[in-house]
Amino acid sequence: MKKTKYIFAITTFLMSFGCALFIANSMFGNILFGPRAVNILDKIQEGDMIFQTSQSKQCEAIQIATNSKYSHCGIIFMENGHKYVFEAVQPVKFTPIETWIAHGKENHFVVTRLKNATTLLNPKTIQKMKTYGNQFKNKNYDLYFEWSNDKIYCSELVWKIYKYGAGIELCPLQKLKDFNLKDPKVQILLAERYGKNIPINESVVSPFNLENAKTVTTIIHNY
Repeated sequence: MKKTKYIFAITTFLMSFGCALFIANSMFGNILFGPRAVNILDKIQEGDMIFQTSQSKQCEAIQIATNSKYSHCGIIFMENGHKYVFEAVQPVKFTPIETWIAHGKENHFVVTRLKNATTLLNPKTIQKMKTYGNQFKNKNYDLYFEWSNDKIYCSELVWKIYKYGAGIELCPLQKLKDFNLKDPKVQILLAERYGKNIPINESVVSPFNLENAKTVTTIIHNY
């Protein structure tokens, strides 16, 4: 009798444990039982573009004006075996990718890659992009979004590195007047920056333009 109860208890335990494993596997899949947990950052390569919603004062106005959830972007380069985001902030600099992600709203980010990157972005081209980009290192951030090399803003930096470092035009440029400039929050920012002399015909490129370019594909959408 005791032996029968003992066998029954073991059988019940094994069945319960098996059900728990089945449920866990259904819910979490490879996270628990895959060959190994894959670090999402391992998917990122040199030349990839990364986007986030920054938490700066001008963030919301930029989102409204460009009709985008993203307000900041950068390009991925390797330095000493580690991944960095080369970004135009104050000043232009290399930021460790983990630090860069932590600066964004709720750590959300999106990564895009040039189509046919395997062919087009060979080591020689990547080096040309780095060499071109290095001229902007430590330069000031361009609060006025002017299309010059004296100062530079985030999406301008990425666009120019591709255009003049790799000979690839990611997307057409726009004019400032093409954006949504009528929203009150946007108008406040414009008044602060330009007063009454808004350069509506200035050539510009936004994170939205880059992220939605026909030349790229999305690799990671952690939003």
